[in-house]
Amino acid sequence: MNIMLFHSTHGLTPAVRQAADRLRAAGHQVWTPDLFEGRTFGTVEEGMAFQDELGKDELLKRAVLAAAPYSERGLVYAGFSLGASIAQTLALGDDKARGLLLLHGTSDLAPNASVDGLPVQLHVAEPDPFEPDEWLSAWYLQMGRAGADVEVYRYAGAGHLYTDPDLPDYDEEAAEATWRVALGFLGSLEDERPQAG
Repeated sequence: MNIMLFHSTHGLTPAVRQAADRLRAAGHQVWTPDLFEGRTFGTVEEGMAFQDELGKDELLKRAVLAAAPYSERGLVYAGFSLGASIAQTLALGDDKARGLLLLHGTSDLAPNASVDGLPVQLHVAEPDPFEPDEWLSAWYLQMGRAGADVEVYRYAGAGHLYTDPDLPDYDEEAAEATWRVALGFLGSLEDERPQAG
């Protein structure tokens, strides 16, 4: 698959590059746009302050420009936390999107959002301070109404960004389980690729 993988509010850190390498080792082509243009942050607070400085519109513009040259190929959009919310926005606006892999994050849906059976997989801590239960329930229903085919996986006791080995949130067991399931999901999308006529 062709995967556009967006980083979290920490920026394009070694953990994001390692995740991309893991996906490449499974046979996927992966792009990791640097929406912060080289800046990385040790804490969520620093990253969010920079993100606020940039503004949502600028971040989204950078993401769209990064994905545009490849969207004709049929991308799987993926991301971590902030990157997941960006991936969701792009996937719902791209009728050639092949799938959506959300790690630690979701985003609001436009009331008129509509997709035709888009495969979506979400992996999130339980509980997660950034993704409260009531919000996730509402999000799940909205995604279903929009026409997405959604799977949600929760990881009890894990920290918010539990797949990042460089953060205190890291939970090795939850991270490995997430990657196992996510790679299976991506493999299933590969199997569904339309055959050339």
